[in-house]
Amino acid sequence: MTRLVLASASPGRLKVLRQAGIDPLVIVSGVDEDAVTATLGSDAAPADVVCALAQAKAQQVLPHVDDAISADCVVVGGDSMLYLNGTLCGKPRSVADARRQWHAMAGCAGQLYTGHCVVRLLDNEVASTEVENAVTTVHFGSPPPQDLEAYLASGESLRVAGGFTLDGLSSWFINGVDGDPSNVIGLSLPLLRELLERAGLSVATLWAG
Repeated sequence: MTRLVLASASPGRLKVLRQAGIDPLVIVSGVDEDAVTATLGSDAAPADVVCALAQAKAQQVLPHVDDAISADCVVVGGDSMLYLNGTLCGKPRSVADARRQWHAMAGCAGQLYTGHCVVRLLDNEVASTEVENAVTTVHFGSPPPQDLEAYLASGESLRVAGGFTLDGLSSWFINGVDGDPSNVIGLSLPLLRELLERAGLSVATLWAG
């Protein structure tokens, strides 16, 4: 049986996979995201940044996959960032950062980039590596000040890329999306399906895992 190993601590990515019929083995990477981003330079394209981070996470987890699992598994790494007004935004570092982020997002649209890295392991060796990104445009509403402050007090904004998520409290303040909504939550299922197919796997082979 082929197992899917999720190289991420993201509850959103775990939720997307579980709702899609896969219960992955979770191995959290310890990648220094700032260090990886710094190697790319300040003018790196958003797609290049999220793909580099997704691949770094997947690669770092590989040595920690048990031999019994790496005999037949696929490791999935992911990273999401919001591109807004020419700036790439990760998780806010403080409530003050999240507040500034929401003031910038209110009434505007931004692009949520998610990098995906799929590493196929067979017989404890890397058989293939696929890296790609997906983009979804998110249209933000303008939350009333008291609602925004209540949201910021919840702590959710500090745990998610761009300070918002489509499947949590901030969903009240998102007017709509253009593109794949699962990409905003953490993983694009259409893109992940395509990458799995490139690695020689069908989705159905993973449902039981």
